[in-house]
Amino acid sequence: MTPAKDQNLEQFRATLLHLLATEAYQEGDFTLSSGQKSAYYLNGKPVSLSAEGALAIGQLFFSLLPDEIEAVAGLTLGADPLVSAVTVVSAYENRPLSGIIVRKKPKGHGTNAYLEGKKLPSKAKVVVLEDVVTTGNSALFAVEQLQTVGYEVTEILAIVDREQGGKELYQEKGIKFQALFSITEIQKYAKQLNLNNT
Repeated sequence: MTPAKDQNLEQFRATLLHLLATEAYQEGDFTLSSGQKSAYYLNGKPVSLSAEGALAIGQLFFSLLPDEIEAVAGLTLGADPLVSAVTVVSAYENRPLSGIIVRKKPKGHGTNAYLEGKKLPSKAKVVVLEDVVTTGNSALFAVEQLQTVGYEVTEILAIVDREQGGKELYQEKGIKFQALFSITEIQKYAKQLNLNNT
């Protein structure tokens, strides 16, 4: 990667960290989708559905994809904007990738399929995208649906790892995992912003 490209990625990373800390992160009393109670909540959708956030996410995720990848995929709804962002960036980078959206329940009509997107050859290599990983079960569900139709899932990429067991679950299953940020990094940055504003 060229120094200019590295510099751009660092700028996208800084932008995304700021957006996550100011627009996605909240402290309070919350119940997560896993059923766990939490003193904070991270809602990535205001970030991934913003122009700045989507561009940063698309660029950063795309930079981590191995050359042999044919598609990116993710579980609806959180991963929908992530998949779109990466496919658009891939077109601009002259390395177009397909996008696949994984439904939580099969389509109730027509093909009754779990997957939406272009049909790929058997053994096609796919990376699963996730916004926030807690226990890891959401992305794992997407992995299982993709494997059921014969695709090979090489890795899971997340925007944020809440560091609550997801990484360990993927290790157990033999799936590579990377997150752009840990929750610790976001909390530290949010705290610095609050200190500076007081």
